[in-house]
Amino acid sequence: MVLSEGSPAPDFELPDENRTIHRLSDFAGKTIVLYFYPKDDTPGCTVEACSFRDQYTDFEEAGVPVIGISPDSPQRHLKFKTKHSLPFLLLSDEKHQVLEKYGVWGKKKMMGKEYEGVFRTTFLIGKDQKIIKVFKNVKPEGHSKEILNALEELK
Repeated sequence: MVLSEGSPAPDFELPDENRTIHRLSDFAGKTIVLYFYPKDDTPGCTVEACSFRDQYTDFEEAGVPVIGISPDSPQRHLKFKTKHSLPFLLLSDEKHQVLEKYGVWGKKKMMGKEYEGVFRTTFLIGKDQKIIKVFKNVKPEGHSKEILNALEELK
């Protein structure tokens, strides 16, 4: 089950593309965007990542870090970040521990086949490390703008 608004956001430790470990608690005192996505360099995930990239200045000006998490390896993240000039953190959760903590890993269906995967979900996490807003079943196109609008409403 996906975590709900008002819940404490579970802390975690995950490596980025350079294998540097990052924790959610490192961002205490900041509102952050934590987005979970299925796979680097696939059409929807690329659209979503590039829209965050294209509006990254707006997130920076708002003082809001953007962090993407997928089950891809750090090496795959490095290729994805380099290929698309992504300026934000991508964290690797190869064992699905954080994906499961946040309730975004489970059974999916595509073309009649069942498989385990990531439910495209974004969490807006407050300065107090509590979940402000959850965006489920995210549509990659225009999602970063949707997040910016939600941040504007919080002001």
